[in-house]
Amino acid sequence: MTPRCSTASDTIALPVRDALTALAVQAEDRTGYGRTKFRRWIDADRDGCNTRSEVLIEEAVTGPHQGANCALTGGSWYSPYDDTYFTQARALGIDHLVPLAEAWDSGASAWTSAERQAYANDLDDARALIAVSAAGNRSKADQDPTTWQPSAIGYPCTYATDWVAIKTRWSLAIDPAEQTAISEILDTCPNAPIKVTLAR
Repeated sequence: MTPRCSTASDTIALPVRDALTALAVQAEDRTGYGRTKFRRWIDADRDGCNTRSEVLIEEAVTGPHQGANCALTGGSWYSPYDDTYFTQARALGIDHLVPLAEAWDSGASAWTSAERQAYANDLDDARALIAVSAAGNRSKADQDPTTWQPSAIGYPCTYATDWVAIKTRWSLAIDPAEQTAISEILDTCPNAPIKVTLAR
């Protein structure tokens, strides 16, 4: 199936397995990578809340109180990686679903600093940044689905589908082992349609 594109040619919608097949496949290269290549947690809209806080506010199950300098108190959150609820924001990490290092390996090494900053703070696609347990965030680190998958039963299909969506959104490649791992997950899942607004 070919993508159904919007008039502006910036949005595609197609089954996830077709989206996976459409991704460029190439070997990864981490040469030159450093987390400082991606400026994180900016306050893009200058409302006093940086990207981390914006994700916590958006994904809260019970909304937190927002104090001075966007200090968050109260509230509750659900970590889909490990099927756990939290009531303290400091117990959570904000995970880049497709890690910064993985993005670098897959094409971001050729981006401008502004493009890498936009990737690191992507609030325009809710799949890009996700509030998860700090332990889950540390466990995943910069791994891809070849070596890490969420422990929560029932979440791997969402994880693999969202991984493909973000790689599609940012025109990132996959390596052969990553393609195989994702394909094996998706073989157990519905061929769900994804809709992606291209970022570049």
